[in-house]
Amino acid sequence: MPEIGLGIGREQGTYQGRIREWLFWYDQDGNRYQTPEEVNAQQQQQLEQTQQQLQELLARLQPTTRN
Repeated sequence: MPEIGLGIGREQGTYQGRIREWLFWYDQDGNRYQTPEEVNAQQQQQLEQTQQQLQELLARLQPTTRN
C-alpha cells in the first residue's frame, strides 16, 4: 500500500508465546513495526538499564566512610 506508506511482509517471530511465521506491517523504508509485546519488552529493558545507571551514579556520589 504505497499510497499510505505501508507494506505487509512475513517473517518468523514470537507472538503471545507462539513461534511461527507471522504477517507484519512495514513502513515505507522496510522497517517492521513492533508488536505491543516487543514495545513493552524494549521499554522494560530501557527502564532496567536506567535504574542500574542511577544506582551506579548514586553509589559514586555517596560519601565514603573513613575509619
